[in-house]
Amino acid sequence: MKTKIKTYVVTSLFLVAFTYSGMAQTRKRTTTKTVTTRTISKRTPNRVSSTKVVYKTPKKKVVSVRTVPNRTIIKHKGRNYYYANNKFYTASRGRYIVIAPKIGFRIKTLPPNFRRVHYNNHIYFSVGGTFYSQVGSDYEVVEPEIGTIVYELPDNYEKVIIDGQTYYEYANILYEKVQVDGTRAYEVVGIIDME
Repeated sequence: MKTKIKTYVVTSLFLVAFTYSGMAQTRKRTTTKTVTTRTISKRTPNRVSSTKVVYKTPKKKVVSVRTVPNRTIIKHKGRNYYYANNKFYTASRGRYIVIAPKIGFRIKTLPPNFRRVHYNNHIYFSVGGTFYSQVGSDYEVVEPEIGTIVYELPDNYEKVIIDGQTYYEYANILYEKVQVDGTRAYEVVGIIDME
């Protein structure tokens, strides 16, 4: 009788152990998914008239230099602009003033600190808040698509208020702070139309 009980107990334990190990091997695999969260504003701006934009610092100091060494001349819409050290300049009264790049400016080579930004099967090259797209052998300044994510704002960004909401602006591109996988990022939410 004792041997029969031992046999049943050992067999039962063996079946339980076998069933448990089988369950452990058939667990479902989990995949990670990138989740972007942001504060929902009343209305995302997309394209905004410059007359609706209020800058936190209304007067920005204009810095000019006398010369721009190793400059490249960029012809755009019949005017000459200048490019050197990842900055664009315009000539004014014998001096050179740093300007935000205009859509359509083209350069031959990207600075070494560029970053590739992928969005909607499109590859942008981002350098200091300027977005480029490769056109033949040149790189052309373009507007990024709404929804493009970057992880740093350019040095000269400005805080702006549009319809009571605060955004970040650089080169007429509006950004909103978001979280991507727990990391702070900035999403392109609009473009300022200059009027």
